[in-house]
Amino acid sequence: MNLTSDRDILTMHTHKIGFIGGGNMATSLISGLIASGHPAELIFVSDINPDTLATLSSSLNINTSVDNTVVLNAVDIVVLAVKPQILKAVATAAASIVQQKNLLVVSIAAGISQTSLSNWLGNNTAIVRCMPNTPALVLTGATALHANSHVSNEQRDTAESILRAVGITLWVDNESDLDAVTAVSGSGPAYYFLLMEAMEKVAIDLGLTESTARLLVQQTALGAAKIALESSESPQQLRERVTSPNGTTQRAIETFEQGGFTDLVARALHAARDRSIEMSQQSE
Repeated sequence: MNLTSDRDILTMHTHKIGFIGGGNMATSLISGLIASGHPAELIFVSDINPDTLATLSSSLNINTSVDNTVVLNAVDIVVLAVKPQILKAVATAAASIVQQKNLLVVSIAAGISQTSLSNWLGNNTAIVRCMPNTPALVLTGATALHANSHVSNEQRDTAESILRAVGITLWVDNESDLDAVTAVSGSGPAYYFLLMEAMEKVAIDLGLTESTARLLVQQTALGAAKIALESSESPQQLRERVTSPNGTTQRAIETFEQGGFTDLVARALHAARDRSIEMSQQSE
């Protein structure tokens, strides 16, 4: 994970950044950028929904348009934040302006490869492909990025600064690594929600009220994550530290292990990784 200097931050704050698509992730990125000091008047967004644009304009005081061309002509960097199913049409329509202005293109669309993006936008386009996750909506996201060979060092810093507005960022050496990232952090929040859902249901079966069960599960998840983030120890070491011999935790852990917990997690993440690869191949 690279740190950006104050000079780089000041430079980033002079860029005009456009968003094609004004959904939840784009809104989070825009909010994070403004919170980090990026001038609202240098942020532009287009969306087919006028109500979405009205909300963004009134709440964040940014520039909005229903016309993608207006945004593309106004900016230095464009973030493609539309659904993967319509990205080809959007990118193809944007290609001439992207080429003419040599725009940096940042894509947050899952499963759309840089090969596909280059085919749609032009083979010499500077493209950074990102894999953010939903905790970005509450500014605690984890985003992996990969740049193609046309992206300059300054553009890498700029792209990283945009995504760092909603959480941590890291670069991967190979685009194929984004498939593993998708399986771990992209889909990962749902895995934790699944465990929390199961624990809450059982807690209610054990006699706790729904509100008590939910609060205990949520706070326990938060506390465990906080300990893991602030500790230099591995998850295994942390688990062993709170597992007293012949105690309640050991009995529960043994039950998990007897049920094939580790193998099940491995099969789930491999399945998610394989599906990410399939989606990328289908887009080409």
